[in-house]
Amino acid sequence: MAEKKVYPLTESLDTELRYAVLGRAEKFRKKRHAYKAWKTLKGFGCTVYPVAPDLKRCESAKVYPDLVSLKDKVDVVIPCLLPLEIPRLVAESVAVGAKQIWFQEKTWTPEFQEQCDALGIIAVRGCVLLHKIYPKPLGYLNPCYWHGLKAVKVPEKGFRNRL
Repeated sequence: MAEKKVYPLTESLDTELRYAVLGRAEKFRKKRHAYKAWKTLKGFGCTVYPVAPDLKRCESAKVYPDLVSLKDKVDVVIPCLLPLEIPRLVAESVAVGAKQIWFQEKTWTPEFQEQCDALGIIAVRGCVLLHKIYPKPLGYLNPCYWHGLKAVKVPEKGFRNRL
């Protein structure tokens, strides 16, 4: 069996870590950011769990109702909700054993940073989608393509075979 290749994403994140994408049902059903982050990480070959309290399944995957259901299963929590919707994010992340929180656009606040510093959690800021390889010519139309020009790119599982 071939050895799994590990790709770096940021200075402290790579494709070997286990991720939990935190969102709401509409963010998964309507294929918004939570869904896109989840699908992108799955495409990279990561172990990734969708978390939404008001959803049972997303495509064929089980959706967990909260972070507590993932105790000792995740290394990184990815919030795709506004800060007002997740006031206990850092405390819950510590409780489930996560070591890092990857804050997406508009989810980071100075208060979250203070909580992370106090509890020893690494706070990473940036977007999951910046690391995706977008097919050309349609990739030029995607804003994540342009914002992530200098970001490390990770090939999707099917794309790796063509390299």
